[in-house]
Amino acid sequence: MLMGKPRVALFVTCLVDQFLPNVGESMVKVLRRLDVEVTFDPSQTCCGQPAFNTGYRDEARRVAQRMLDLFEDAEYVVAPSGSCTSMVRVFYPELFQDDPALLRQCENLRSRFFEFSEFLVNVMKVEDVGACFPHRVAYHDSCHLLRELHVGEAPRRLLKKVGGLEFVEIPDNQLCCGFGGTFSVKFPEVSVPMGKDKVRAATGTGAEYLVAADGGCLLHLAGVAHRERSPLKTLHLAEVLARRE
Repeated sequence: MLMGKPRVALFVTCLVDQFLPNVGESMVKVLRRLDVEVTFDPSQTCCGQPAFNTGYRDEARRVAQRMLDLFEDAEYVVAPSGSCTSMVRVFYPELFQDDPALLRQCENLRSRFFEFSEFLVNVMKVEDVGACFPHRVAYHDSCHLLRELHVGEAPRRLLKKVGGLEFVEIPDNQLCCGFGGTFSVKFPEVSVPMGKDKVRAATGTGAEYLVAADGGCLLHLAGVAHRERSPLKTLHLAEVLARRE
């Protein structure tokens, strides 16, 4: 555990803000349970990833600079998204490579910006958060979290410590679900079949719940499961960790 009471500023992401508010609330519950001081600045906006991925670099820089200023004094910044976290940690240096002052500011933020599960396991050194969720659960590795941040074990360690939870692995668990941000909009003929494959693979494990650490993947998979009339339910990792059933 960290010495002293850590202070965390939440970056909740656009999808959590607009579609999955319970994820943000669940993060707060878990962090406060661990005696973390949590703050949230309602003036936060987007990290800039949608614009960046679509090729609008100038627009992405303006939004990203807002992030740099907003969290300049935070001890830690924690987000419920490997996607947004990888934008800050991996791609912000590319955005600001020609501006030495902003690049220094960017490097400073990168060292304090963490995805939720890696913050708990790697920074807080906690795996058992006192959760209880007596259900059969499969975990989906979102691409940015796994491939850009190399975080695969932390969510699994947390889930395996949840009371009553039966953890099962999905066959070919490293395969993408097909969301990919704007990819799912531009290429639905590819995205939807990938989502169907993931839902079928998770359903085949007998899991009641499919858990992930990124809202985009969850919304995509929940939509596929609904259209496929699958009994599989989706939850964010933070929602499971907040449960005390």
